Formats: sequence, C-alpha cells, structure tokens
Amino acid sequence: MKFEQYHISEAIKKNLSGLGFKRPTDIQFKSIPSIMKGEDVLAIAQTGTGKTAAFAIPIIDRIHSHKSSKRTLGIKCIVMVPTRELALQIGEVFTALSKNTRAKAFALYGGVDQNPQIERLQDGIDIIVATPGRMFDLINQGHINLERVETLVLDEADHMLDLGFIQDIRYVKKMLVRKHQTLFFSATINKEIKKLAFSQVKDNAIRIQISPEDKVSKKISHFVTFVEMDDKRFFLEKFIKENPGSRIIVFVRTRVRAERVAKAMGRVGISSVTIHGEKEQADRTEVMATFKAGESNILIATDISARGIDVPNVSYVLNYDLPDQAENYVHRVGRTGRGVNEGVAISFCSKKEQPRLEEIQGFLNKKIEVLKMGKESYAHTVACATKSNDALSLIREHEAWLQKKKKRKKR
Repeated sequence: MKFEQYHISEAIKKNLSGLGFKRPTDIQFKSIPSIMKGEDVLAIAQTGTGKTAAFAIPIIDRIHSHKSSKRTLGIKCIVMVPTRELALQIGEVFTALSKNTRAKAFALYGGVDQNPQIERLQDGIDIIVATPGRMFDLINQGHINLERVETLVLDEADHMLDLGFIQDIRYVKKMLVRKHQTLFFSATINKEIKKLAFSQVKDNAIRIQISPEDKVSKKISHFVTFVEMDDKRFFLEKFIKENPGSRIIVFVRTRVRAERVAKAMGRVGISSVTIHGEKEQADRTEVMATFKAGESNILIATDISARGIDVPNVSYVLNYDLPDQAENYVHRVGRTGRGVNEGVAISFCSKKEQPRLEEIQGFLNKKIEVLKMGKESYAHTVACATKSNDALSLIREHEAWLQKKKKRKKR
C-alpha cells in the first residue's frame, strides 16, 4: 500500500512525496490506522524505522481536517521528548509534514531565551514538541494552556517513563481535562517501564512490536574489536583516513573524552565537531547544523545525542567507548542504517570494558560479531597510525580470517 492510497490530506501526501516517502514502513503501516481511529497505542520498533512519521502523519491530518482555517484555538497535541536535540529533530519532521496544511507545530526546549518561544506560542500553535523542563516552566507562568489537548505523545518512552519522568507525565495527564489519546513510541523498553506505560493508557490500547527479538535493525552490520584504551585514538585515526568523505559519528562516554578525542584527531589533521551536555544550546544547534550540512563529516558525541540525531547518510557509527547503559548501544548504532540505507557500526572494546560488552550482549540476547585482528596488524596500526590502508581493512581482515577458519574445518 502506498501513501497516496491513504485517506489523508492531499497536502500531506504531497509533502511525503517531496520527502521521498512512497510506502509506509512496518511501524507506520501498523500504527497509522489505529492512531487515526483515536486509539491509544504503545509501539516498540527499531531505530531508523520511521516512528516519528508514524504518529506525526495521523496527528497532522486530524488537526488539518478539523480546522476550517489556519486560525488556532489552542494546543491540540503535546509530544514530550527527553532531550533538546530530539525536540528539534521531531519539530523539523512535523514542520516538513505539515507544510501547506492548517496544522501549526513548534519545538519547545530549554537552554535558550524563553521570550521568543512565548511570542511564538501567543501566535497560536496546534502541536508542541517539548522537553518537560521548559514546558512546565511555561505552564506555571501561564503561557501554555492544556485545556484543549486531545493527544499526548511520549517519544523515547523508556526515557520519558524513567523514574525521573513518570511523575511529570502523571502531572500532565491530570491537567488534560478532555478525553485524550495517549501514544508511546520507543526503540527499547524494559519490563518495569512497560508496566508503567500500561498504567498510563486505556485497557484496550493497541500494542505494536516490530522485530522485538532483534533490537538492532538488519540494515546495520555491527561489530566489536578489542583495542586497548590508550591505543583507541590510533585506530580511530586509521579508520577515518581509510574512509575519506564518509559521514561518521563517534560516541564517547563523557564531555571531557569528547574534547580530548577531538584534539587528538586535530593533531593528525582530522577536523571534527563535538556535541555534549556542557555546550550551550546555541552551540549544540550550530554543531548539528554543521554536521547535517556536510561542513564537517566527523561528529564526536556523548549519549545525549544517541537518541536525537537523524542525519541522512551517516555511513558509520564508531563506539570509541562502550556506553554505560546497555540499551544506549541500540540507540547509538541506530544513528546509521536509517530508512532505506544500510550502515556499519564498530565498537572499540578495551579489557576494562569487557563487562560492559557482556551486559550489552545480554541486552541484545546475542553475541556481537568480533572483528579479529592479528598481533602484527595491531602493532602495525599503533606504530604507523598516520599511514592509510584500504577502506574497511578491519572488516576485510576479519572476513579473511573466517575464510581460513572454514578451510581448516574442511581439512
């Protein structure tokens, strides 16, 4: 079934076509009809499968079809998200899909001056995509009224339903005086959080799971290779120089690590940009704009951006450090292989990080394929860090090793 066959606004169909979306993904195909019927939905699907459009399309269509003009009578939908980057990202999707419709969307987040946001709200908004902190500030100041809200969406529901957010969500739901629809979307969710989610929706809520057994999309080839902590910079340099022009996201554990890695790459002639929680929001926004525009192809990020980056054509994700939380592995590697594209993710694992690797593999319920490296190859990389070799040599070395192993078995 194609989008043009859906009973949605012609303007939305035109916007979808302009964005290159012809057919719905699995999560969109299963979610959109239920959302259009007004049912509560809990949806779990892998990263990069089009979850945002799955709820944005029916929400925009409903608001557009119920309005006779662009004049707004009040906020109809709240989309709550855990990070500023995700608020910006989802706000952009709503803006693109609502072009030439009567629905007006706006992203609301902290770290920037609130006055321009207040002015925008006073102009009339149908849909706000918001982080809890800034939204509650403006509610308490009387700038946001929730009396007309008909739909509440929680994106990255596992984070939003974390113990730090559940009270916020309950508070918001108490303020929704109208009968409303509740939608939960996430790539990962554990049993405890799932119980909390079920407690916030109607008993007959639609539950959708797409490929729950394999938490990482089949479009992503992901590997781990064993590299000592002090040697990681050499392997990162090698990989980047072997793949000139490729768009790469490098994930590290802390802001200090992000800046140190960026400086180390700068010393060997590799330009990069960094994003982490200690940067001002204006700087974070500028960094993302630079990366999206291709002005810098190397982004070094902490987990603050593991869920909020949707940049086309990210060829590789490199886990320079393994994440502290196993579920963040899924979100990190999901920054590549999005939509119809394929991607590769490689994790550098030191001896100290092996317990983390075991936790990640337990979370995935499967082993991550290991890229084997001989002692000579390892020593050569460290000794000749600035020397370029063939692209993806680690993967090719691994494939050669597998071939040798198969031949030995045959003998």
